[in-house]
Amino acid sequence: MPKLLSIRINKDQRTGISIHFKMRIKMKARIFFSASISAVLMLLSAFSTNAQTQATKATVYFTSEITPESLVKIYKALGKEATGKVAVKISTGESAQSNHLRPELIGSLVHEVNGTIVECNTAYGGNRSNTAAHRRAIEQRGYGDIAEVDIMDADGYIDLPVTDTKYLQYNRVGSHLSNYDFLINLAHFKGHAMGGFGGVLKNQSIGIATPEGKTLIHTAGRYDDPRYVFQNPSGQDAFLESMAAAAQSVHDYFKGNTIYINVMNNLSVDCDCDGHPSAPQMKDIGILASLDPVALDKACLDLIFNHQSTTGDNSEPLVQRINGRHGAHIVDYAAEIGLGSLSYELVDITNSSSVESISVKSVQKYNVYGLDGVKILSNADNIDSLAPGIYIINGVKTQIK
Repeated sequence: MPKLLSIRINKDQRTGISIHFKMRIKMKARIFFSASISAVLMLLSAFSTNAQTQATKATVYFTSEITPESLVKIYKALGKEATGKVAVKISTGESAQSNHLRPELIGSLVHEVNGTIVECNTAYGGNRSNTAAHRRAIEQRGYGDIAEVDIMDADGYIDLPVTDTKYLQYNRVGSHLSNYDFLINLAHFKGHAMGGFGGVLKNQSIGIATPEGKTLIHTAGRYDDPRYVFQNPSGQDAFLESMAAAAQSVHDYFKGNTIYINVMNNLSVDCDCDGHPSAPQMKDIGILASLDPVALDKACLDLIFNHQSTTGDNSEPLVQRINGRHGAHIVDYAAEIGLGSLSYELVDITNSSSVESISVKSVQKYNVYGLDGVKILSNADNIDSLAPGIYIINGVKTQIK
């Protein structure tokens, strides 16, 4: 019979968070469970301080195995079959040296769903800024060997309506998007020079927009001419909020026919649009998947922020990149506009043929930086020692009174 281990900690006076850790383990003679509770807590950390206010708790699946087979396994764990004409959105990478997801990793999943790999041209000058150059890059990377590849803006654009019109009045995406019935958002989770990090929210906003649409997102609706893509007159948060609004428009367009997967490998501070990225300084974590894009990106951020760095496995550069760009703000704003939930249950399917649940509810560790970028607390259980002031706490600018 499965054994249930449960630990409950009373409500923290400052944060109001109740911690309840529940673990169900199927004990078999041939299975040895050697991880300590603290290690499991660190691996499956969850939820920001306002998680308890979320009405809906999403499910996020996790596997530490990064293989073609585990990608198919985690897709099946979601329990939602990709039907009709299926688009698999990836980043094809700026160069062979970029950390994009390789064809040999994703091929089995693409074949499983009989999918078409989809991309859009970039807004900056590079190897994928026009359709002809992009097609050459795709063939060089080997994606054409595993599936049909569709550059969705090769024949123009369509404008999707946006629910959140704070900055964007529409989301300009590749016209071929209308050819698909189902979207698999297959993202490489990593750092990003402008957004702080890139996951499924970025892959579904910047990634599906045309060069003009990308410019609108980057400039928070001010410009659609790619010559001005790096202008940011409205500030960083406006850019992040525009990404969230654009991602929501695509999610709404597919009316629930979407699944979201983040592959946490090659965890560089630089994105796949960088042809010469910095080498990763932390080890691979695994693959996470959900039907909720906000919960998924939040779970990945939690794993980064709560990572215990050791020699050769240092999360500090990536944490600093995310915090330096206020990157976590995108998940908070995406939840605010109703795209998804910050509250989630993390389900580990690594060593199970069926889904065995290991869930952590409202567990919180704190990584705190000053506004000067100096780290003040690392994986702390509480923030009681902080003097009044403004800090970056788990990627969010927070005032302590």
